Amino acid sequence: MVKKRLASGEPCRKCAQAEDLLRKRGLWDQIDEVIWAEETDPESAGMKLAAKHQVAAAPFYLVEGEDGSVEVFVSALKLIKVHLTSAKASAAANSSFDVASARTSLARATPQEVVRHALESFGADCAIAFSGSDDVVLVELAAQTGLPFTVLVVDTGRLHPETYRFIEEVRSHYGIAIHTTAPDPADLEPFVRQKGLFSFFEDGHEECCRIRKVRPLRRALGGYRAWMTGQRKDQSVSTRGKLELVEQDSTFEGRDGGLVKFNPIANWSRDLLWQYIRDHGLAHNALHHRGFSSIGCEPCTRAVLPGQHEREGRWWWEDDGVKECGLHPTKSGA
Repeated sequence: MVKKRLASGEPCRKCAQAEDLLRKRGLWDQIDEVIWAEETDPESAGMKLAAKHQVAAAPFYLVEGEDGSVEVFVSALKLIKVHLTSAKASAAANSSFDVASARTSLARATPQEVVRHALESFGADCAIAFSGSDDVVLVELAAQTGLPFTVLVVDTGRLHPETYRFIEEVRSHYGIAIHTTAPDPADLEPFVRQKGLFSFFEDGHEECCRIRKVRPLRRALGGYRAWMTGQRKDQSVSTRGKLELVEQDSTFEGRDGGLVKFNPIANWSRDLLWQYIRDHGLAHNALHHRGFSSIGCEPCTRAVLPGQHEREGRWWWEDDGVKECGLHPTKSGA
């Protein structure tokens, strides 16, 4: 770590804040060496490193690879996400996660506490399933922790243009990589060839959702040990009414077989969700300003009327019933 020492002999404010962040996260012992860039001495070791790596401000971090290459980080948060793991997370990664115990300890937890617990337990091995404005709250809460996390998007190939722009806005704002998964051509191409692009209007949405969303998500989650969703109980009493803040996933499997599922805002209402989004100025899908509540694929989503439940805009041509794409135990999701 290269820190800047001012003419007064004190470290610069940002350097002090970065050190404080690393200490609070239990990561300071992973900083091998501190090199000072003396404000009054352009020949000091830190100043020379800044010139060599063309870095204009302190603090910055140098990570040497096994091949001798050097990676430069100017953000402590990015360094944490890419290279540093807390001792607590490391210990959890090497032991089994007790869902029942976690459920008990988190019974009265806030969404912030649930998100922190998930990331302290699994770090980047916990994928935030991101697609809508519910999920952007999870990204915000994860970013606030300063802990490693992963964001995962299923691109079905049929999303609204506004949804793609929303995803890019979130990626850019938080400076994060978004891991995208898509339908397997081996499944999708024969399906479209045989049934066309709108078969769901005739025989239901399950088959299309299974190919475009459920299978790609199943494949992607196979590389993680946990995932996090923005699902809420009030979205559907029949399929989400019994959501727990933390549960063993009964639909998907992770890298080690089992998969832990966190639902940090399960107990929030839609009104509380949107109050948080407004209060914190979070990005959201522009379609919400046009009457869209629950937003899925473009052909299968429409705006709802005042007084209608948010899920009534999904697969509206079908009889009332289970309005899900197959991500819940009520569906096989094969």
